Amino acid sequence: MSVRIVILNGPNLNLLGLRQPDIYGHDTLEDVARKCSDLAQTLGLETELFQTNHEGELVEMIHAARASAENEGAAGIIINPAAFSHTSVAVLDALMAFDGPVLEVHISNIHKREAFRHHSYVSSRADGVIAGCGVQGYELAVQRMATLLKA
Repeated sequence: MSVRIVILNGPNLNLLGLRQPDIYGHDTLEDVARKCSDLAQTLGLETELFQTNHEGELVEMIHAARASAENEGAAGIIINPAAFSHTSVAVLDALMAFDGPVLEVHISNIHKREAFRHHSYVSSRADGVIAGCGVQGYELAVQRMATLLKA
């Protein structure tokens, strides 16, 4: 049986491939899901990708990834919180309640963009941050997650 990880995406990533392709590229979120799933299978992992434009819903997705009596939970979380990176203590708090590894992904290099994007609340919880590698950052995160889960 494969080890399950979730890939969570915040606001506007449903427009990936359409919105600002000069920054975010032409791949869609469906392309990302397929590439990550294919790679994960070769690494003995199973991925589920979710996206929301709503902060509370992203918090609920993080909660759903936690193991409980009713839910086996996910072994790890890969998250692109998008704009919530810079604004959401609620997302950080939810991630602090998750016991497995967390990897933060940003398609663009947030440190080369507007000053308000330079700080991420999520980074203080993340076991690694991948930024500026385009959508390939998701695949790099899947590879890193496999390494973390084997350790």
